Amino acid sequence: MKLVFAGTPEVAVPALDALIASGRHEVAAVVTRPDAPAGRGRRLVASPVAERAEEAGIEVLKPVRPRDPEFQERLREIAPDCCPVVAYGALIPKSALDIPVHGWVNLHFSLLPAWRGAAPVQQSIMAGDQVTGASTFRIEEGLDTGPVFGVLTEEIRPTDTSGDLLTRLAFAGAGLLTATMDGIEDGSLRAVEQPAEGVSLAPKITVEDARVDWNAPALRADRVVRGCTPAPGAWTVFRGERLKLISVGLVPDRTDLEPGVLAPAKNNVYVGTGSHAVELLWVQPQGKKPMKGADWARGVRIAPGERLGGTDVG
Repeated sequence: MKLVFAGTPEVAVPALDALIASGRHEVAAVVTRPDAPAGRGRRLVASPVAERAEEAGIEVLKPVRPRDPEFQERLREIAPDCCPVVAYGALIPKSALDIPVHGWVNLHFSLLPAWRGAAPVQQSIMAGDQVTGASTFRIEEGLDTGPVFGVLTEEIRPTDTSGDLLTRLAFAGAGLLTATMDGIEDGSLRAVEQPAEGVSLAPKITVEDARVDWNAPALRADRVVRGCTPAPGAWTVFRGERLKLISVGLVPDRTDLEPGVLAPAKNNVYVGTGSHAVELLWVQPQGKKPMKGADWARGVRIAPGERLGGTDVG
C-alpha cells in the first residue's frame, strides 16, 4: 500500500522505521507536528519523526491543524491507501479521515477499551495494572473508540517506569502496526468493534497528579513516581521548594515513621507514608542535577522530625 505516516515524538520512530524497512509498503510522506521551541535558546526544532523522515528522503508535512485546506489538498494529491498513526498529537477531522481508502489506523499503547486517551502507559502504572499492551484500531471521530485490528500484551514489571514500558511497547507495537498494514492490504484482517464494558480513560497527567501524597500507602507513592518518570516527573515539597522524585524503594519492615517524616541513615534516607516507609533512591532538587537520596539528605542536614509535603512552593 501507499502510506502516509503520522507521528511526532521519539516513541513513534520505531514504527516509522519498521514500515520503511518492511519492503512491502511505500511510505510516501510523513505528517508531524510543526517545529517547536526547545532547549535554553528556545530555538525551533523539528520533531524526532520529521528528522527520521528527512534522513530517509521522505516528504514531511507539518500542518498547524490537520483541517487546514492546503494540507488536505496535498494529502489528496498523494492519494494514500492508508495513514498509520503513532502519537501524532492532534485530532484528525472527518474530512481528512475520509481521504485514504482504508482510513487512518492508530497504534495505541493500551488494551482497548482500557485507557483511552493521551496517557495510557502512565495511567496503567499509576493504577497498579500488572498487564498492559498495544492495540491497532481505525480512527473515528470519538476518542480512541474505533474498531480494533490487532492487539499485543506486555507485562508491567515491578520496577517499570512509564519510560521503560513505553520503550518496550514502541518496539513491540512497531511490529504490530506493520502486521496490521499487511493484513489490511491482503484482506486477511477485519476490524472488530470494541466492547462496551471495560472502558477507562487516560487523560494527560497534570502537575498536580504527579505530586506524591505521603498520607497514601507506600505502594501508591511508588506507582506515582514510576508512572510520572520521566515525564512530567513526580514531586513533593521540602523547605518550601519543589523536590523531584526520580526513584523510590519500598521498605515494608519500616513502619515507625509518620507520613512525610524523613529519617536519614548512614547510606539511606527514608520517608513515612500511610502504610510503611519508602527509601528515596534518586531525587533532583530545584535547579540542580539528579543525585542519590542519601547524598541529598547529607547535603541538606535534615533536622529530627522534619518532613516532606508542605503546602507552600517557592
